[in-house]
Amino acid sequence: MLATVTAGAVLGIDAFLVTIEADVSSGLPAFFLVGLPQGAVKEARERIIAAMGNSGYYLPPRRITLNLAPADVPKQGSAFDLPLAVGMLAGAGQMRSIDRLAGYMMVGELGLDGALRPVRGALPLAIAAKQAGFAGIVLPGHNVGEAAVVDGIDVRGATTLKEIVRFLEGSEELPQTTLDRDALFRAASAVEHDFADVKGQEHVKRALEVAAAGAHNILMVGPPGSGKTMLAQRLPGILPPLTFDEALETTKIHSVAGLLGGTKSLVATRPFRNPHTTISDAGLIGGGPHPRPGEVSLAHNGVLFLDELAEFRRNVLEVLRQPIEDAKVTLSRAAVSLTYPSRFMLVAAMNPCPCGHHGDTQRRCTCAPQQVQRYLGRVSGPLLDRIDLHVEVPAVRYRDLSDRRAGEPSDSIRARVTRAREVQRARFGDRGDVHANAHMTARDLREHCAIGDGGEALLRTAITRLGLSARAYHRVLKIARTIADLDGGGDISTAHVSEAIQYRSLDRASAAAAAAAAAG
Repeated sequence: MLATVTAGAVLGIDAFLVTIEADVSSGLPAFFLVGLPQGAVKEARERIIAAMGNSGYYLPPRRITLNLAPADVPKQGSAFDLPLAVGMLAGAGQMRSIDRLAGYMMVGELGLDGALRPVRGALPLAIAAKQAGFAGIVLPGHNVGEAAVVDGIDVRGATTLKEIVRFLEGSEELPQTTLDRDALFRAASAVEHDFADVKGQEHVKRALEVAAAGAHNILMVGPPGSGKTMLAQRLPGILPPLTFDEALETTKIHSVAGLLGGTKSLVATRPFRNPHTTISDAGLIGGGPHPRPGEVSLAHNGVLFLDELAEFRRNVLEVLRQPIEDAKVTLSRAAVSLTYPSRFMLVAAMNPCPCGHHGDTQRRCTCAPQQVQRYLGRVSGPLLDRIDLHVEVPAVRYRDLSDRRAGEPSDSIRARVTRAREVQRARFGDRGDVHANAHMTARDLREHCAIGDGGEALLRTAITRLGLSARAYHRVLKIARTIADLDGGGDISTAHVSEAIQYRSLDRASAAAAAAAAAG
């Protein structure tokens, strides 16, 4: 007897349908699994047979052939266990009725006792099922929350194989899961880390506001304990709230990475990722034997924070260039090429020298000038050029620490940032490649970043004295445009250009070091 079950497989952050054809016929007992099964799919036979036996189902000794179509695409993962088991039972005539089988997609991993275990990618699988016109999807109970994010599809969760068989036969119902997306967004709107908690550092707060308003990358340089990490943690709280489309795309990435399930079903706040300095290049941008999204993709639509930037391995930092420029990561393998989105704000922090106190007015630096230059040189010039704002973060003064007054709350700063983003949204319209000033192309700069004679003269002097590259020149123009947007979106003035130049502190430091070396 031939039975057909629909499953799904994840490719990148999207899913595609896999049709499982199960043929159980008379003949010498044999088991054939074809259709390019890989890894865990090849091992599914032993899990499935044990799960069926421990669930009370008897599979007669027959010739069993299972085909996974399309047959020319590799199939990976353990989510095929459930549909393979259902197909074998239906093909062997072990189910009283299979009327419901055609209307549901099946995904899930089976334990030897017949229990269902969670799988990766439930959200993109539910989206694929809806787009294909299926009535619903049946999956492990641990995954129902993320699948229920999709409107217009019947999401059924189960804990055992026996429950699913009874549901397909019509003798038992599985609970239907629904989700209140508005409630999720309301619950996520509260700011966990507030700028009101930060004492002093007003110019750094201003720089972070400018960065948030234009989606600019920022580097903070300062001694240990000056509040760099504390400031970075509060940046997501002043970014505009996620739209549902952004939340859905971000959630798909986290679903594929296996970071959802249980009570967390939707990423409703902007992600904040803080990888350790020992991370590998594959961990940062993604990859591995079975490619998974890396930290740059998990930070999509949010913030990627690299603390102690100079301590990361140089090859790890250099792989950031493509994601920063292209807002996506492409992983090419012999069998497949995957693309993960990675539009994030890079926020980095580092000490000014190995001991951390170069330029500190409170503690003496013990590093030789050559050590300082070597330390700063661990971050390459091309990477620094891709960071729009360089900001010095000095040690916090006692009078600021002892001040009992609360600083400006994040909600107030977020309101200004959101207004500036609305100005940019009106400027760029529905262009998919430009969402904020940081993403402007050279053509956009000519059209939207015209400056007057005074600003032109100031910028010319800065470029000459600081030796800015062409990319750094464009960064200054983008920052000036953002500052003008925070002021209402008018023309770029000399004051806007002057403030933008102040946010290139490492360029000023490099120019001063070069001048000192020439004088020596």
